[in-house]
Amino acid sequence: YFRTTDVTGVCNLPEGTEMCMPGDNVEMTIELIHPIAMEQGLNFAIREGGRTVGSGAVATIIE
Repeated sequence: YFRTTDVTGVCNLPEGTEMCMPGDNVEMTIELIHPIAMEQGLNFAIREGGRTVGSGAVATIIE
């Protein structure tokens, strides 16, 4: 979720990282299936099955 936008994306973990556990901090690349307006520093939530499973902030926008 970016502000009020719900958009699906694919999370790519860094090489050598198989999974993340609660409390872990990890930098990942997320590719969205639809383009949306966003800016560096924008906070977002990662949800799965109606539950929040992660949160973060946009560090870099790759076009």
